[in-house]
Amino acid sequence: MILYEHPFNERVRTYLRLEHLFKRFESLNLRDTPIDNHFALTTLFELVEAGGRTDLKSDILKDLERHKQQFTALRGNPSVSEEALDQLLEQLERCFAGLNSAVGKIGQNILDNEWLTALRNRVTIPGGTCSFDLPAYHAWQHQDSGARRADIQRWANVFQPMNASVNLLMSLMRDTGTTQKMMAMGGQFQQSLAQGRFMLMRVAIDPSLGFIPEISGNRLMIWVRMMRQDGDGRLQHCTDDVPFEMALCV
Repeated sequence: MILYEHPFNERVRTYLRLEHLFKRFESLNLRDTPIDNHFALTTLFELVEAGGRTDLKSDILKDLERHKQQFTALRGNPSVSEEALDQLLEQLERCFAGLNSAVGKIGQNILDNEWLTALRNRVTIPGGTCSFDLPAYHAWQHQDSGARRADIQRWANVFQPMNASVNLLMSLMRDTGTTQKMMAMGGQFQQSLAQGRFMLMRVAIDPSLGFIPEISGNRLMIWVRMMRQDGDGRLQHCTDDVPFEMALCV
């Protein structure tokens, strides 16, 4: 099954983008070649742009505190494992403390580094990181692979509390969804959302069917149109009845 996720508000949209960038960075930073190191750094620059807002840190802390209060209220509930609850509360507290202790703008260490700033300014120019443009970067790429990876990890460490917090929040959100089997009649599906309480929609489709969902909606209504790519890669609406799985998360 191919999973597609659609956020219903700007905060969850930002969390999904951050999660995507963190996963890409972690995958690239496991590799040793200079080209993989290069794209790990460009991903790190994207994280500076996406995660450096001061209001984002505040939003994450509020969500962590909200979950902590919700789960604390479950103490003494006979249907809840006290051990599992304690572990989750400890994880929430650890993420809150780690992110809350971060001083200043997250990623400021990267913005203050002249060497990284020069590279960041050049990566947006086609071919702008050639050896004659950035000889110091060219020399760095010829260092030992372990030294390069250690440098990248050192620069990225400031994002670890945010990474852990976003991963935990998205995991808790996804756990609230119950997967249901649906059918897009004539290639279309729509549904009203009660009370506008949902924050994330998850759609899973069997790849062998060859359909791609075009999802739109908000907190009150959702639409799914099933599309199929033509020979030029353009999406065309189909009129087949298409089975899929859906989960709505709060």
